[in-house]
Amino acid sequence: MEIKKPSGEDAQEDLDADAREPESFVWSESNAAAAPPASAQALISSQRTWLRRFCFFGVVVLTNVLATLWLADLFYRMGWHATHVLLLIVFSLLNGLLVLGSFHALLGLWDRLFFWRAVRVTRMVRDKQEKLDRRFAVVMPVYNEDIVKVCARVEAIFRSIEATGQLEAFDFFLLSDTTQLSLWVEEEVAWTNLCRKLNAFGRVFYRRRRINENRKAGNIGDFIKTWGGRYEGMVVLDADSLMEGRDIVTMARTMEAHPRLGILQTPPKLIRGTSVFTRLQQFAMRLYGPLFIRGLNYWQLGQGSYWGHNALIRVRPFSEFCELPALPGKEPFGGKILSHDFVEAALMVKAGWEVWLAWDIEGTYEEAPPTLIDHLKRDRRWCQGNLQHMWLVFAKKFPFASRTHLFIGIMAYLGSPVWFLFMLLNTWVAFDFRSSQLSKLPFDGIVGKYFDITGDIQAFVLTTLVMFLLFSPKIFAYLGVLCFGSIRRSFGSVVRLTASVALEMMLSALLAPSIMVSHTLIVLGMVFGRSVKWGNQNRETDGTGWGEAFRYHAPAMIIGVLWTWVGYMIGVGFLFWMAPILVGLVFAPVISVLTSRSRYGLAMLHHRILVTPEELKPSEVMVLADEAKAAVDPALTANAAHRSGVVAAVVDPYVNGVHVSLLESETDHAESILTGRWLTDGPDSLSKNEMAEVMYSAQSMLTMHRSVWSRPFDQLHPAWSRAVESYRLRLEDQVKMGD
Repeated sequence: MEIKKPSGEDAQEDLDADAREPESFVWSESNAAAAPPASAQALISSQRTWLRRFCFFGVVVLTNVLATLWLADLFYRMGWHATHVLLLIVFSLLNGLLVLGSFHALLGLWDRLFFWRAVRVTRMVRDKQEKLDRRFAVVMPVYNEDIVKVCARVEAIFRSIEATGQLEAFDFFLLSDTTQLSLWVEEEVAWTNLCRKLNAFGRVFYRRRRINENRKAGNIGDFIKTWGGRYEGMVVLDADSLMEGRDIVTMARTMEAHPRLGILQTPPKLIRGTSVFTRLQQFAMRLYGPLFIRGLNYWQLGQGSYWGHNALIRVRPFSEFCELPALPGKEPFGGKILSHDFVEAALMVKAGWEVWLAWDIEGTYEEAPPTLIDHLKRDRRWCQGNLQHMWLVFAKKFPFASRTHLFIGIMAYLGSPVWFLFMLLNTWVAFDFRSSQLSKLPFDGIVGKYFDITGDIQAFVLTTLVMFLLFSPKIFAYLGVLCFGSIRRSFGSVVRLTASVALEMMLSALLAPSIMVSHTLIVLGMVFGRSVKWGNQNRETDGTGWGEAFRYHAPAMIIGVLWTWVGYMIGVGFLFWMAPILVGLVFAPVISVLTSRSRYGLAMLHHRILVTPEELKPSEVMVLADEAKAAVDPALTANAAHRSGVVAAVVDPYVNGVHVSLLESETDHAESILTGRWLTDGPDSLSKNEMAEVMYSAQSMLTMHRSVWSRPFDQLHPAWSRAVESYRLRLEDQVKMGD
């Protein structure tokens, strides 16, 4: 399906006349070199980069080694058990991740307190006002989405960039992979209305692929191969993305000013959350996220990662170096790479280009799944994509930073089964000691000998350290907000902020065990060959039903009940120690349902609990998106009564004209037997493939349209008759209203 656009002065009124595709581009030999310019210098020297990474990871490794040795000495004092070696290995891995996260937050706080020393890739272009020299594209892939809301976001971004005076440098693309035929028609109509009301024909384009090959990566790749050569860079968005125009312009200026810049990633904030679960996510990301982002930027510098959206990509090197190979074997571990973004960033860095995280870009937003179950369903796709990266961690010539990003992404999901294993091993050790009735051996160990402390105190010190590492990022973020008045006031009062932090910690602790079990089952499913399917994300819901919650969380609840019984057999002390995990497992369905309710989330918003700065003071582009209505027009709609979606494409003269004008003129005529059966047996008489065959044929769609308007009603299916009759009823209603 090639993109088309109307031409001529009367394009808005006569869309189906002289529709043509935008000019495509073929890479020329004169532009063949896609390597970074030899004269362009890196923003940060390699020596400074090496020193930062050596200090950061050196302290992380040293802290983890000391904690692991402390635990090994404690095991020696207890009396060695068969599982202790495995426990030490698992502890070292889990504690290393805790130390890594804690030091990211600590460095982020340091970076915020001494902000004048922070490294910012956008620093030198902040005060520039001149026109952009290059052209850029804003691309939004779409897959079975609510197109009216998608177009509202495009309209808001369009108007926001227009307000900067830089609109001439940008084109906008809606890149559809939608598989539902009625949604396809709605997309065409919404795009047409958007272009008419914004006067944006020739600037806002729509293209739907007929074959959805390789998911989103294939969608973006198709755009690059067809039209990418016209643009220096492309702003890649998701269907739920929103970005301030001034920040997009700043990103474009940064790319023009830094010839070595390949990808500029922004840290999007979560918005629009109504349920308790989404409000919990967006509050946590808004409060804690900036410290992690700045800590991450401290060591990754120009070898950062790409998160798949809300980023600016230099098109030419991306086209040259970032075509993804298929992995050995079949899915889930082989085949097409699902999580393409981390790999594309690694390939870009490998080729000599810089990938930066623009932590100071504020006006970048996205939305989150509304419930825990929707979140976990999305995690199934992300988990498979990230675990595929195990093939690539040791790929040739990948830089250290890229390998680290891939490893962190893998452990984001593999960490759950490792944590689960650690808890099981601890339970086994406790049960074994209880059943054997053996007393602890009176060994002092190195710690007891040189520090003169008992084994109980040694265990308490280690537990305190682990708890500190677990909660220190949140404590650092909370203290960091309190240190800056403007940031503190943006979250509301100190009392409500403190209450929100306490509530977030409690709810996160209750949600974590069910997430651990779900991730563990996902990983086990992959081990046994279960692959995920590509589905659209649920962005709105009125909450999880009790039946669905008990079905989905049944494994977690059963594990929790059995584990509680085992803990009771071991002793009250062990049961008390495991209580936070066991409560989260046993009551997983209840927690899932209660956190999915929008009414509770809105009540929290009313009382300013878990509130974010964007809720107290929405940004300009958020206000524009709320007010955007250009995609909706009663005169040109595919959602009228009795004639919506595919029916509207056949019956409505305007919708039929839009649809036909966007089809390829060379399309073959569908078999007449299909159109005849569709007319006499009704809209649901054809299979999806048969209906698509007719809809891809301009001549067949014109024939269908003429037939429903010219044939007697007794020769048509009642659905077509009702659709035609709806126009007369609408006219009669208008006459009555006029009287």
